[in-house]
Amino acid sequence: MTLDLYGFWRSLATFRVRIALNLKGLDYREHMVDIFTGDQYEASFRAINPMSAVPALVEPGHPPLTQSMAILEYLEEVYPDPPLLPASPRARAHVRALAMIMVADTHPLMVPRVRNYLSDVLGLDEPRRMAWLEHWSRTAFSALEAQLADVPGPFCAGPSPTLADICLATQMVGARLSRFDMTAFPACNRIVDNCLQIDAFARAHPLRQRGAPAAS
Repeated sequence: MTLDLYGFWRSLATFRVRIALNLKGLDYREHMVDIFTGDQYEASFRAINPMSAVPALVEPGHPPLTQSMAILEYLEEVYPDPPLLPASPRARAHVRALAMIMVADTHPLMVPRVRNYLSDVLGLDEPRRMAWLEHWSRTAFSALEAQLADVPGPFCAGPSPTLADICLATQMVGARLSRFDMTAFPACNRIVDNCLQIDAFARAHPLRQRGAPAAS
């Protein structure tokens, strides 16, 4: 069975889903929805996701799934190996909390519709708009760094990647692509670099996707 993923090379939310699909060894094909040019507002895609946002995941015979974290939780429940959540309820809650710092507290402040509102409605120029993005990015990484600084292992919560590592890695890659100064977060950088050594993460990287500037 092949899954259909609707995404975009620069979408960090799609990046998260790609990583999970790769880690779980699932077969999928990605359909580009260019959110820079407005493909997400086309009627054909709004029929898949009325929110006009990527990603969306379509499994044959079922309605589309949307929202990256809902997709990740679904994949974890239906395809449990390898696990992306720890065994104990408390450890699972901890991993989810780390993930949500990136996904709920930070990423929504940086998506294209917010950036467009900052420029088109509030009239912020590019330097001030980038300052907004960097401020909220660094705020989130500061919170994560405080929780990860004493973690001895290679990943956020144990010897293998979890949902927390997926969310941390995708936001860090986004910050690096935006050329934000992330040197103040050594623990976060160490964990992300460990993640990017794994093929499932490396293959999902935005710059390795169709349509990316560095893609051949």
